[in-house]
Amino acid sequence: MSSSMSDQKLIKSFYIFIVLGVVLTLFLIFLGNLNAGTINDRQRDGRNSMAETANTDTLEPVGQISVADAGADQAEIIQVATVSIDGASVYQSACMACHAAGIAGAPRVGDVAGWADRIAQGADTLYAHAIQGFQGKAGVMPAKGGNMALSDDEVEAAVDHMVAESQ
Repeated sequence: MSSSMSDQKLIKSFYIFIVLGVVLTLFLIFLGNLNAGTINDRQRDGRNSMAETANTDTLEPVGQISVADAGADQAEIIQVATVSIDGASVYQSACMACHAAGIAGAPRVGDVAGWADRIAQGADTLYAHAIQGFQGKAGVMPAKGGNMALSDDEVEAAVDHMVAESQ
């Protein structure tokens, strides 16, 4: 008989343990969700204010497209703002790796003798070699310096910068 009573006490204690465990787990989940909600709201508010501040400073229109009336002589009037490309920054980001150290036969920026024959060929030839790539006696120039994300205008601006620094 005592074994039956101890089994019932054990089962009762086990049920109490399970119920308390479930209650504690639900309580901790509730506290976690409550805390996470307030943190996320604070973070979201902070990110929104930073985004609003940053966007007012950086987002400016680049151009404008105006469409004239149907009765007008001109169907469309397109005005595009000119964008100035900084050849020095393009050189720093893409060209400097080879042209600062003379890697693969690249003429060093500032080396007047190294650039003299190239400059004598004319700007159009320099642009074509820089954009399309070129393999000469002295070395190899990969197309767009190996950075195909550069536009032709950016490459030309970088060439102009290097020529100006090397005359």
